[in-house]
Amino acid sequence: MSDVWKPEVELFETLIGSMPAILKSQQANGQFGVPPWICNDQHLILPLATAWSMEMSPYYHGDKVLQAIIRAGDALIDAQDSMGRWTFRKKDHSTWGQIFMPWTYSRWIRAYEIIREALNDAVTRRWDAALTLGFEGIAAQELSRIHNIPTHHAMALYCAGRLFGRTDWQEKARNFLHQVIAEQSPHGWWTENVGPVVAYNFVYLDALGVYYHMSGDEQVLNALYLAAHFHARYTYPDGSSVETVDERNAYHAGVHLGNPGFSYTDIGRGYLARQHGLFLEADGKFDVDYATNMLLAAVEGPVESAGSSLNHFTYRMEQDSLIVRQKPWFISLSAYVCPPSGNRFRQDRQNFVSIFHDQTGLIIGGGNTKLQPLWSTCTIGDPGLLFHTPCDENPNFSPRPGLKHIPDQADVWSNEEAAVLNLNYGDEKYVVRIMPISEKILQIRCEATLRTRSQVEGHFTMMPHTGLPIHLSTGETLSLGKDKIQKTFDAAGWMAHAGWHLSIPPEARIIWPVLPHNPYRKQGDADIEEARIVVALPFSTYRLRYDLVLKIM
Repeated sequence: MSDVWKPEVELFETLIGSMPAILKSQQANGQFGVPPWICNDQHLILPLATAWSMEMSPYYHGDKVLQAIIRAGDALIDAQDSMGRWTFRKKDHSTWGQIFMPWTYSRWIRAYEIIREALNDAVTRRWDAALTLGFEGIAAQELSRIHNIPTHHAMALYCAGRLFGRTDWQEKARNFLHQVIAEQSPHGWWTENVGPVVAYNFVYLDALGVYYHMSGDEQVLNALYLAAHFHARYTYPDGSSVETVDERNAYHAGVHLGNPGFSYTDIGRGYLARQHGLFLEADGKFDVDYATNMLLAAVEGPVESAGSSLNHFTYRMEQDSLIVRQKPWFISLSAYVCPPSGNRFRQDRQNFVSIFHDQTGLIIGGGNTKLQPLWSTCTIGDPGLLFHTPCDENPNFSPRPGLKHIPDQADVWSNEEAAVLNLNYGDEKYVVRIMPISEKILQIRCEATLRTRSQVEGHFTMMPHTGLPIHLSTGETLSLGKDKIQKTFDAAGWMAHAGWHLSIPPEARIIWPVLPHNPYRKQGDADIEEARIVVALPFSTYRLRYDLVLKIM
């Protein structure tokens, strides 16, 4: 990795290489995309404007591109309601009401800032009126709470204020973003309830980075540093984001690239250099929206290596979370706990253990969900009492009598031998001890007390590779399809899958597919690709401890 990061040539090549397909995809009415049309389809307006504006671009100040940009903006105007909002529609045809879509407004206003001087008076009057309508609504209605969407709105509002000479908008946006900075955890993240929202933390960092690029507001720099510091550590060695502490999103495989906000600190540029390097080594192709954003707002500079780029480190966020990196193992423990929320997007903090190996990727973990106690590291009572009802758009997310799938208290600690998680459920205490033995072997010990005299069961969510089978010590081979698997081991055995081998104690069982509740679908239904393999460990008065051995084959 070079000592200096600068936007890679592949970013520019992506932008220019995408232009023919973008121009070809535009319909006569100015819309992009395939039916059903959604306002997000018009995000291509910003790549077009960027390619039009760059002197080294073959599309520099080309009239064909300029006319496509005008038609794209006019399509947004045609779809606005009387308040300047669009219908929040998804490609699955579901609708979620009217919205000042932040991602769309931010791209439209930034594109307009680039091309405004080249437009005739009629277009300028039309766009001025439509954008003013939208940003008046955003200024009046959308900056009332600290959240990732209003943060993005504020960045766009600052741009609009600068373009239209509205110092009131600029001041309102600046004041809001300063409040956002004040709400940042000292550990570099923002929360929506309790603890980090890892995936959406990128939204804050992106908005603040683009705002800093426009404003030069130095109050932003420390927040950008803290956020980059957090993500440098909460990223697996393969470039995917650590999901264990995320209260909103489950695990997503693949390199998480970053955004311009990372480029304003040494540690952030170190993150970008590493992530982009991993992405390009895997023959990844930058998305045109990402390439555009980086080309417009990222800056080059020196790098600092940290986090997953190191072979050995321990990182603790007080008693709330712990990362232990002993190459090739990467262990993440969470101790963030809170009561279940009625908000569909705030997941139950129930899954506290993730284990990654450089050779296989993520093995145990995968994140949190709702209405699925088998994703809980431990349950007290009957897990069958809480479940997702298919097609239910307004489920009851509250706890069920007779079941505790979320602890009351948790903490983590480590020494040279182990990383340890303690979970308390009233009088019941559950302990998970994870001990790397060698580069290929890791031991897991789970202990319960049974003080509550209730049913106690531990769970490990194993990450599936649906194209690969599970092999069992019994000689069976199981396919990870839609058929249900419920396998109880009468004697000690093992399971092997995707390059790893896990010992299975007597009385433990394997369950597949254990589906989450998907909050981004109205009816909450999840695809088989979102499922987990669950290893369930039932405790009893004669079995208060389980020892498992995880081997890399």
